[in-house]
Amino acid sequence: MKSDAKRNTAITHIVLIIMAFIMLVPFAWMILTAVKTNQESISVNPFYIFPHDGWHWENFATVWKSYNFVVLYKNTLLMIFWRVVCACLTATMAGYAFGRLKFPGKNILFSLVLIQMMVPGQIFIIPQYLMMSKMGMLNTTFGLVFPGLVTAFGTYLLRTGYQGLPKELEEAAMIDGCNVGQRFLKIMMPLTRSSMVSLGIFTAVFAFKDLMWPMIVCTNASTTTLSAGLAKMQGQYGSEYPVMMASATLAVLPMVIIYIIFQKQFVEGIATSGGKL
Repeated sequence: MKSDAKRNTAITHIVLIIMAFIMLVPFAWMILTAVKTNQESISVNPFYIFPHDGWHWENFATVWKSYNFVVLYKNTLLMIFWRVVCACLTATMAGYAFGRLKFPGKNILFSLVLIQMMVPGQIFIIPQYLMMSKMGMLNTTFGLVFPGLVTAFGTYLLRTGYQGLPKELEEAAMIDGCNVGQRFLKIMMPLTRSSMVSLGIFTAVFAFKDLMWPMIVCTNASTTTLSAGLAKMQGQYGSEYPVMMASATLAVLPMVIIYIIFQKQFVEGIATSGGKL
């Protein structure tokens, strides 16, 4: 039995290593292409895996000079930060209300939340754009954050988290004289920290990958994000693949650094939610 367990463990590790290698190949190819010449990047015969005529780090300098990546980093990180803060704040309050409180129209209101999750998010772009235009918030950080002020997915996730807590905790707090706000802030909300971490992770990743909304609401280069900036670079450096890969490498650096710093929270959050990115 021990030999069978060791063999199964070895097979599992081998499969995981192969899958990890397959997932890392595109990133390795992106970095290797970023330091090639344009001729090497499109050459088929001979086919170059590694740069043949030296490592051309000047591709990164070309992209850095063409686009102010410091501004793109700042805009992207600000958007991610405020979307995470707003999503966690509104979702935890709405989730507590739907999960623990009783009030008229509760089921109808929660059905509206579920309906929002079922329809494509693109149908909200035109109304949201008109709202930002009327408010004079185009090309602003608030315009980038606006679609993430509330989240139907986060409300559902936190509602599930609150429903999983034992009722005795809240009943004991009521006996001790705690009102609704005190029960929420001091008893219930700290116990849903894992769900909020999961929501923060999903919100950060989705905000980082968001392309359509930043391109629509922020047309100025000084207010756009990394994803929208890359789309504009593709139009400028359409066939210059090393320069494009250099810009893509610079664009993924913030999320790589954030993942390295918060790796433990990422793993715990995904494992707790049962979801995947």
